[in-house]
Amino acid sequence: MSDIVIFEEGAGPVEVRLEGETLWATQGQMAELFDTSTDNIGLHLKNVYAEAELDEAATTEDFSVVRQEGKRQVRRRLKHYNLDAVISVGYRVSSRRATRFRQWATHVLREHLTQGYSLNEHRLARQGLAELEQAVELLGQTLTRQELVSDIGQEVVGLILGYARTWRLLQDYDEGELGVPAGARPARGVLGVDEARRALDALAGELRDRGEASDLFARDRGDGLASILGNLEQSMFGEPLYGTREERAAHLLYFVIKNHPFSDGNKRSGAFLFLLYLRQEGMRLTLNEQGLTALTLLIAESDPKAKDLMARLVMNLIADDVGGANGDEASTE
Repeated sequence: MSDIVIFEEGAGPVEVRLEGETLWATQGQMAELFDTSTDNIGLHLKNVYAEAELDEAATTEDFSVVRQEGKRQVRRRLKHYNLDAVISVGYRVSSRRATRFRQWATHVLREHLTQGYSLNEHRLARQGLAELEQAVELLGQTLTRQELVSDIGQEVVGLILGYARTWRLLQDYDEGELGVPAGARPARGVLGVDEARRALDALAGELRDRGEASDLFARDRGDGLASILGNLEQSMFGEPLYGTREERAAHLLYFVIKNHPFSDGNKRSGAFLFLLYLRQEGMRLTLNEQGLTALTLLIAESDPKAKDLMARLVMNLIADDVGGANGDEASTE
């Protein structure tokens, strides 16, 4: 057994038991953590199990502990609750400390989902993809169960959970073996600057007429758009740097979102050009409108160091062997 600190704010840290690759806390420790009474903790736990949010048998364990009772040290068996139960109670308690805990937990979980801060790539490489999928699934279920995310946030969670296998490239990234997904096909061409500009101008006009865009929407900042489209045609040692249509589509979306070639509307413009290129190549898009929005936001919020990770995710989503039953033809509408 070892003690760890899970949360520290104001009154100081709360030490809990770490065993079986999870943490365990008593009702008393949770009361201290959330600055409330043990009776209140007990009531919330009763509701958690009554509402079938968690399974009591799977989230509780009796451990023998030594505690001070008056002048004596007494060994007793106390019921402990695992991390799932601690988090569930933390989102129910009404106190300043519980609010701070919710803010802290939401921040940590969001970082897990968007940047993967605490995922140890070397450990994942050793133990395989299943462990990563379980970690991502736990985080996603925690957020969705507690309704901590908006509709778009739900799409981000679903996007990651539905395509968790594409994160295998965490190992590929570590070993410098980034490849393209099975089913990728050679690109027939690139999106021309003039065609892209005409399409963007038409989109900007339509959005302005509807009051959904400013005069700066999709307005060029220097030659940013031309540079991005030119980069997609780069070659190395006589071979295209982005030889497949999947690579070009993914990097087009990424570069427009992250390089900000326009004065305003880079995310919407990036998604629009992405769809335009897919239509040009005759490719299908398996994401619906909300899914594409979620993917766009995921890229926008990602660490620049995760560029290859994001590109590979997009490629796997649009490669022919990843198609889904709900896929529709790519459209710019």
